[in-house]
Amino acid sequence: MRPGLARALTSIVFLLLAGLVARGDSDAAAAPAKLSEAEIVEQMARHNQARTEELKHYKSVRHYKVEYRGFSTTVDAGMEVEVEYNQATGKSFKIVSQSGSKFICDKVLKRAVDSEREAGQDKSSTALTPANYKFHLAGNDTVGGRPAYILEVEPVAESKFLYRGKIWVDTADFAVSKIEAEPAKNPSFWISRTLIRFSSTKTGRYWLPEKNRSETKVRIGGTAVLTIDYGKYDFGPEGEAPAAGR
Repeated sequence: MRPGLARALTSIVFLLLAGLVARGDSDAAAAPAKLSEAEIVEQMARHNQARTEELKHYKSVRHYKVEYRGFSTTVDAGMEVEVEYNQATGKSFKIVSQSGSKFICDKVLKRAVDSEREAGQDKSSTALTPANYKFHLAGNDTVGGRPAYILEVEPVAESKFLYRGKIWVDTADFAVSKIEAEPAKNPSFWISRTLIRFSSTKTGRYWLPEKNRSETKVRIGGTAVLTIDYGKYDFGPEGEAPAAGR
């Protein structure tokens, strides 16, 4: 795998690792209210701020994997990372194990972890807010049996750390439950196109990342697929997530 492609994959990971955790406080049973995109975005910000104030602690073990297929060759690598979040200090990361290509582990997966650590220091620059995106209400859908608004998002600036595409916003909790997008700016000459698919899940009363899959078409041929399985969340006694409705 070429160094330019490795840097590009790292940038793609960065897109979805900051500002996506949200809090929910009710179940989605009723039909969605008729809100404008501005009202939906305002509710997203309010609920996300509530999550920031209420979520105290969690642990999880993530599973990262990259597979590149091209020129009759397959190269892959995997990594398990223990993540611990504390409200006061933010996230800490500990690599538990790694396998496959050392180059991919060092140049893509470890850099992805470092990128998220850095992103935590400036979440405002990548958050889904009017400062970074223009929003257009495109309709309604259902995700995992829950009603959702579909918003088209267009970045205000052509930054490689933002994206354009669609987000699905839970109508009751105003959490981002799904994303389908591509980078606003091509992060590398070696990339012809990248499609990002992200999903989150509701655990107790909190919405947290569940899966991320980025499929990248390489200009010289081949496809690189990066997947992140965020694992199960252990909130512990301090950060225990009570059941919805409590």
